[in-house]
Amino acid sequence: MYLKKTDGPRSVTLPDGTIMTRADLPAPDTRRWVASRKAAVVRAVLAGLVSREEACERWALSEEELDSWISAHLAHGERALKVTMLQRYRQP
Repeated sequence: MYLKKTDGPRSVTLPDGTIMTRADLPAPDTRRWVASRKAAVVRAVLAGLVSREEACERWALSEEELDSWISAHLAHGERALKVTMLQRYRQP
């Protein structure tokens, strides 16, 4: 089996005890961002599986977009990442 060389860890253990690997991340050409894919990226960044810069580059995200996903996830959980919940969770 061939393993591609990557910087950083190949897998991390999340706070809930599950193991997340790079294979669990969305494809680099993802265009349709559902809440579960956003949450996977946020969990990977927070756990150190991928860096913020790598995440922005890999999925063509802006720093502001990634920051908004992270803050919404930390404040309200995965439900806040749904597009239909923007008004409920992102009010100042």
